[in-house]
Amino acid sequence: MPPAAKKQKKLALLISASKDAYRKGLAEALNLNRTRILAFRNKPPPLHHYSSPPPPLHQQPRRRRHIPLSCRKELDAPGILDDFCLSHNVLAIALGHTLYLWDASTASVSELVTIEEAKGPITSIIWSPDASYLALGLNNSQVQLWDSSSNTKIKTFKGLHHSGVGSLAWNNNILTTRGMDGKIVNSDVRIRPVV
Repeated sequence: MPPAAKKQKKLALLISASKDAYRKGLAEALNLNRTRILAFRNKPPPLHHYSSPPPPLHQQPRRRRHIPLSCRKELDAPGILDDFCLSHNVLAIALGHTLYLWDASTASVSELVTIEEAKGPITSIIWSPDASYLALGLNNSQVQLWDSSSNTKIKTFKGLHHSGVGSLAWNNNILTTRGMDGKIVNSDVRIRPVV
């Protein structure tokens, strides 16, 4: 055999050996040498240890909820626009341009504020998380912050939206407003409002 052919045969054996070593290393790394991927150490308990299976949901007896036929308390609220919010047993109700507070523990009603006609009706209300402040969204895009215990207006946010304020939400000291214009604005109530 010529020396060049011997050299090629030796090289082919060396390449074959390195390919085999590469394949073995790859198989080890990928866990291909094992025949089972999931191996359970403990067998599951036999079926006879379980009680009979529960009946299907449609066959379980339903517990009936008792709905009283008469109301406990009736609040007359003509002109309500679905604007009300309950916190710490005090219900805030916006009727047109006026915001009322109803205390459930004393069953007393007090008027917090009446908004001017030009500013439009109250479109949204929400209590602060600690129930010390009440935020009002107005139809003229303003947001007012009121202290319910002293019945005083703390601040007014102007220019946040181009149309009425549709919804309000609190996150600690951040008041989030969503206007009918589609904008969502976060305002920190601890700082002075920017106009």
